[in-house]
Amino acid sequence: MPRLFVAIRPPATVRQHLETLMHGLIGARWQDDDQLHITVRFIGEVDRHGASDVAAALARVAAPPMTLAPQGIGTFDRRGNVDALWAGVTRREPLAALHRKIDRACISVGLPPEGRAYLPHITLARFGRHAPPVDSYLAANAGYAGPSFTAKEFGLYKSILGREGAVYHLAERYPLTD
Repeated sequence: MPRLFVAIRPPATVRQHLETLMHGLIGARWQDDDQLHITVRFIGEVDRHGASDVAAALARVAAPPMTLAPQGIGTFDRRGNVDALWAGVTRREPLAALHRKIDRACISVGLPPEGRAYLPHITLARFGRHAPPVDSYLAANAGYAGPSFTAKEFGLYKSILGREGAVYHLAERYPLTD
């Protein structure tokens, strides 16, 4: 069964700028260029028919293009252990509005609603069970602000998990139009 998510892919100039942050933490599994994206809605595993239904529902989502920029650095943790390092994304409200529309489209085809609060971000690194101390990295990069860009589309991606991490394949593109 395909594992799906909806995302916005920043342009190469933004991804290259983000890559300048991706060093200095021993044990970090840094994302590669193909993995840098802003998740709008995680879907998870669905069968082929469910994937087709999701793709059709997403085609009905209407939203305008939006200007976004990576800004700030943060972490996610699980049970008190840091498991991911991320760059935040400014202009949260347009992304949150798109997230709500996509969530409604997913619900319309029988998927459960998104259960977590939406925090727009771009994952930079993942950690195993024993993450290194990140406080000095966070302090050194606290003022991070990347270049802005205009998102003109979002995509439906398939995620294939492997030994080297996840590989993402764009399944469908959807324009953001006025």
